[in-house]
Amino acid sequence: MKIIITLNDIMEEKKISLIELAEKVGTTNAELFAFLNNRVESIDLSTLAAICKELDCQPGDILKCVNK
Repeated sequence: MKIIITLNDIMEEKKISLIELAEKVGTTNAELFAFLNNRVESIDLSTLAAICKELDCQPGDILKCVNK
């Protein structure tokens, strides 16, 4: 199993840019860019919670488990 991040889909649905989301969440563009490209090994739960709060979604809307 592999976990993928589908943050881009939610951002498109909510019509929010990477820069705008990073500012609202209080993180860097680079960190969110890594999320968008599935290039993270770990996710800080407070960052995930802030993203979910801003996008009005649940972690399961962003994180998907797929067969590798």
